[in-house]
Amino acid sequence: MRIFLGRLSFFAISACVLFASASYAQPSSTTHSFRVKDGKFLLDGKPFQIISGEMHYPRIPRAYWRARLRMARAMGLNTITTYVFWNEHEPTPGVYDFSGQHDVAEFIREAQSEGLHVILRPGPYSCAEWEWGGYPAWLLKDHNIVVRSSDPKFMEPARRWLLRLGQELAPLQIGNGGPIIAVQVENEYGSFGSDHTYMEQIHHALLDAGFNKAVLYTADGPEELLNGSLPELPAVINFGAGDAEHGFEILHKLRPQGPFMTGEYWAGWFDHWGERHHTTSARQQADELAWILFQGYSVSIYMFHGGTSFGWMNGANIDHGNYEPDVTSYDYDAPLDESGRPTQKYDLFRDVIAKATGITPPPVPVVDPPVAVPAVQLTRSASLWQNLPAPIASAQPLTMEDIGQAYGYILYRTTLPAPVSGDLAVDEVHDYALVYANGRLIGTLDRRLKQNHLAVDFSQPNTRLDILVENTGRVNFSLAIRGERQGITHQVTLAGRPVTGWQIYGLPMNDPQHLPFRTVDCAGACFYRGTFRVDRVGDTFLDTSAFTKGFVWVNGHPLGRIWNIGPQKTLYLPGPWLRKGNNDVIVFDLEGATGRTILGRAKPILDGSVNSGP
Repeated sequence: MRIFLGRLSFFAISACVLFASASYAQPSSTTHSFRVKDGKFLLDGKPFQIISGEMHYPRIPRAYWRARLRMARAMGLNTITTYVFWNEHEPTPGVYDFSGQHDVAEFIREAQSEGLHVILRPGPYSCAEWEWGGYPAWLLKDHNIVVRSSDPKFMEPARRWLLRLGQELAPLQIGNGGPIIAVQVENEYGSFGSDHTYMEQIHHALLDAGFNKAVLYTADGPEELLNGSLPELPAVINFGAGDAEHGFEILHKLRPQGPFMTGEYWAGWFDHWGERHHTTSARQQADELAWILFQGYSVSIYMFHGGTSFGWMNGANIDHGNYEPDVTSYDYDAPLDESGRPTQKYDLFRDVIAKATGITPPPVPVVDPPVAVPAVQLTRSASLWQNLPAPIASAQPLTMEDIGQAYGYILYRTTLPAPVSGDLAVDEVHDYALVYANGRLIGTLDRRLKQNHLAVDFSQPNTRLDILVENTGRVNFSLAIRGERQGITHQVTLAGRPVTGWQIYGLPMNDPQHLPFRTVDCAGACFYRGTFRVDRVGDTFLDTSAFTKGFVWVNGHPLGRIWNIGPQKTLYLPGPWLRKGNNDVIVFDLEGATGRTILGRAKPILDGSVNSGP
């Protein structure tokens, strides 16, 4: 989802009627159909108003999928919308993962068993404040690739991915007895470009993947609809609070034959590091939702439940050239909060939907309260510097993608044989770098602040220069996505001369549990480890206020990033990832110190103090 800017012109397009017939939910002799006819969605030949909410299976612990789906039904939703994130399922070319947390087919089957239809958004581009919009990082190893275009270097792996996804999900379309009633073609392409040849390639790749027994459609901002839509497919519009009447007015002009639906009604917003936490007016949105529903329009609430961008999966934005990385939490000020608990907005939306439909929803499930965890002493540590892997030698800096790495950190090391002073320029760093001379931190470079150089004075010969770079999240929106390689993406110069002869260390930090932790003091870039006991398993929120910038794992689960610039000061720790008795926590801190503690609170801190400066 995204804010849309564009120019409006009038255009009339005919809608294509797509339909599917097969048994729905459980196998039976009764057939069902979902189609578009005369500007309306029809289920079994009768008008059907889609009342959907978006939530993303990777942002919810698998053990909680069904609980979240039941919450959706209890709010009165009849449909769930979800993206599929390509990078979650094809971590390396041709190697697919649809198991465990990545079992999207099971998520959809559970939705069906809870009485919900499904709208599928398979991409291959997703946006969604997700790392690189869902694209797998290995695409960028080819420096000539043009993603999100007809470039064969992009289209061949994208098509291969969609065909593989079809094996998993095409059988779950309504025409095959499943819950999928609609499948989105690409995603808000009109805010990116207007290459309809490319859009047709994605359209036909989805058809070839077997997605021909549900309604295919496009989604764009109202002003971008002409750029991103296809004349043979229905089109829906995306917009935020306060824009419903204007948005539907445009849709009526451009597609007077309908159908009329908002594919994303933004019922909240997301947060960037170093900026304030966003909240929105629940009452205003409830009133606007009522207006949409009483007009007879269909809607998908973005987000019904945001959840968490666990691990390294937060994305980033570019706004007028300013890099803005997203926080780990995707709470989104949604009706269901980050931990799956109903908010005031949930109650208001539930009342509105019940009045609009005349249907009494199921009772709201009871959710166990969160638990608090006493302060955990992190008594063991391991220095990053003492646990480096074997390096790769290169005359020039290589990016993460060049060395086959997707996420985490990358270290560049060289030795400067002679004393030198001047401007140390890094062109350009993605996204956050710490610069060391002979092991001493001498400065940081932050892409958010457009920092790319330091004044240095190396008075001794044979100075060891280290540049430790963190990927804080690839941009997931706009043309900037085409250049989102991570690490040092061009070159390093010192006093105007290129610095060459690098040793490059890949630091994906996939599994720090096997590091040699010891009971010793450690300062700087260090891992800290501790154990805590819980007698009752439940959700908690780890307070990371004592740390500077880094990452947290609990029992091997990667929770996400920490950064003391705010606004997020806690990390959501789901109850199913805890165990009765002893639990293991590891904190990586770029500027760590021995003796810091971490504790579990019963409430999150998503609106902590903010320091956006250096």
